[in-house]
Amino acid sequence: MIVVTGATGNVGRPLTLALAEAGQQVTAVSRHAAQLPDGVRHMAADLTAPTGLEPALAGAKALFLLLSGDLHAATARPADIIGQAEAAGVRRVVLLSTQGVATRPFGATRIAVRAVEDALRESSLEWAILRPGGFASNALWWAESVRTQRLVAAPFGDVGVPIIDPVDIAEAAAACLLEDRHAGGIYELTGPQVITPRQQAEAISAALGTPVRFHELTRDEAKAAMARSMPAELAEDTLTILGSPNPAELRISPDVQRILGRAPHPFAAWAARNIAAFR
Repeated sequence: MIVVTGATGNVGRPLTLALAEAGQQVTAVSRHAAQLPDGVRHMAADLTAPTGLEPALAGAKALFLLLSGDLHAATARPADIIGQAEAAGVRRVVLLSTQGVATRPFGATRIAVRAVEDALRESSLEWAILRPGGFASNALWWAESVRTQRLVAAPFGDVGVPIIDPVDIAEAAAACLLEDRHAGGIYELTGPQVITPRQQAEAISAALGTPVRFHELTRDEAKAAMARSMPAELAEDTLTILGSPNPAELRISPDVQRILGRAPHPFAAWAARNIAAFR
């Protein structure tokens, strides 16, 4: 049995599907009910509760641990989940961390994530750590404005980073859960090219077959919008990376190729696959 946390999200959903298609028994964990592949067991759980994940871990051999926004709350203790996995007899944990642990290690959010990484490395478990950069699926923030106004509004229109398709993260996670050769691996996951918000808008426009305008937001306008759906500190950190990426954040990592034997998907492929959200 493999337990997948965040099973309804942009990474968890394709990961659950990939594991089910590989013939694995999967327990999909999320806060709310979800449509899942046939044969996948669902369990609702609050990972911020002290014992929230314990029922799902019973009988599990592996765990995919995604540090959702809730697990960054001041009262959350995500490192305790590592101890719960050990106590339940789980053999392997694949942790979805963040690139910022290495590229900007001193922010409060990255310090908290680093603590979970450290707890995992110091445990008796087999482990692998995935550190993705920005997600292509963050473009879904623009879906409503593209549908209603054919408009993308974003800050730093001509500053790019090598964002990654969540399906590539999911497939890398599946490989790390299933293949012994990835034990002890720490992988930085990026897309195949640096791409700016303006270029993303152009890719969405091409996939739609209709013009999409681009409007550049100020940093303050973008922070106000982002703060509606994430902690203000996380919004500030995100904007700093998007506006002034450092050399490490601009690097194209070879790790998707190393894990999967193929190049990561470009943003245009993600846009084409998800274009229904923008119609």
